[in-house]
Amino acid sequence: METVYEVKGMTCGHCAGSVTQEISALPGVENVDVALETGEVTVKSAAALTVDQVREAVDEAGYELVGVAR
Repeated sequence: METVYEVKGMTCGHCAGSVTQEISALPGVENVDVALETGEVTVKSAAALTVDQVREAVDEAGYELVGVAR
């Protein structure tokens, strides 16, 4: 399953790394790809994640989940 989220506040590689680390720790996550230019975070997972799970992980990294892009 692949979902793209919009995350606000990321500006550098460290930002991307923090978000990647927190989302990767969620159960079933197989891959996380961050596009700094657009603020999009593509998450591939074995099972569906809830928006709340992803929001909590993004919050933990210090950024804001705006919503699901697609």
